[in-house]
Amino acid sequence: MTTQQGGSAFNGGDFNGLEYQLVTNPTTGRVWLDRNLGANRVSTSSSDSSSYGWLYQWGRLTDGHQIITSATTSTQSTTDVPINGKFITGGNDWRYPSNNNLWQGVDGINNPAPPGFRLPTEAEWNAERLSWSGDNSSSAFGSVLKLTATGYRVNNGSFNQSGTHGRYCSSSVSGTSQRYLFFDNRQTLFESTIRAFGFSVRCIKD
Repeated sequence: MTTQQGGSAFNGGDFNGLEYQLVTNPTTGRVWLDRNLGANRVSTSSSDSSSYGWLYQWGRLTDGHQIITSATTSTQSTTDVPINGKFITGGNDWRYPSNNNLWQGVDGINNPAPPGFRLPTEAEWNAERLSWSGDNSSSAFGSVLKLTATGYRVNNGSFNQSGTHGRYCSSSVSGTSQRYLFFDNRQTLFESTIRAFGFSVRCIKD
């Protein structure tokens, strides 16, 4: 499974074997995919498992590791593209040494988004959050993006907190950590954490 870059900007339809459409936030004017990468459909509730999609380790391609049932390995990669599609466990980052440039912009080395799309920055996520009616999982689902509480994949390979907590990647980093959007039924905030966790990806048009 590989991503397809180049050509004109994606306008909806098939990408890597799944269907996506576009949605626009009327407040910010920004255009996004209508579902998480890997999701079978637009979410129908905050805990709709068919809309969870895939869980990416920060900076990796769509190579199979992002499927929550993918096999694991404890061997870190020394290259930007690991030799297999396994979820890399046991450390703070799947890559050694870390590389901050893997998801930076549409030309990021491992940008998993359709052509013309990329990972949002922390600032872009924050602008989106400020357009919501509140700061919790209900307001995240009630937004134009209909974000779901997908849970996450821990760096031991297990899958936790599905249906209660949402964690969404940004392209932003802090030192050797990643910055991400977090929400549950009480709050929404931005946090830093290790890059070996598997989080949801929602793509924004450049």
